[in-house]
Amino acid sequence: MTSQRTPLQWTLILLAVVGLVVDAIVHFDLASAFADVKTSTISQADLFRIEAVVALVVAAALLVYPRRGTALAVFVVAASAAVAVVVYRYIDIGRIGPIPNMYDPYWQPVGKWLSAVAEIVAAGASAALIGVSTPSRGREREHVAG
Repeated sequence: MTSQRTPLQWTLILLAVVGLVVDAIVHFDLASAFADVKTSTISQADLFRIEAVVALVVAAALLVYPRRGTALAVFVVAASAAVAVVVYRYIDIGRIGPIPNMYDPYWQPVGKWLSAVAEIVAAGASAALIGVSTPSRGREREHVAG
């Protein structure tokens, strides 16, 4: 992305950041309800808190350093969270190594579907942001020189 951002780029940045912030709030809020879903290594509550912190870190990184790399990090975090919530909603895949069985066939409480929507919005906005970004100056010079 260039140093001069377009209104479209700022809109996509803000959508991605707001999506991740909503995602983090929901995960922090729901974490304690899933403390008993655990293995000897980690609980679902721990995973929710980790996801929330990572979401906030990449959201802040995108605001401070809005580049393709940070947009890609936002996409990875948001898309992986969206896939996880949908998969664990519809498929009982059981325990995966140290990760407990997080199958939950319900969309309630409200936060669960709200986080899914927020994650999808953040993933879509960050993917679009990558698509509308211009190459970095170094890559422009390589293209012009080559």
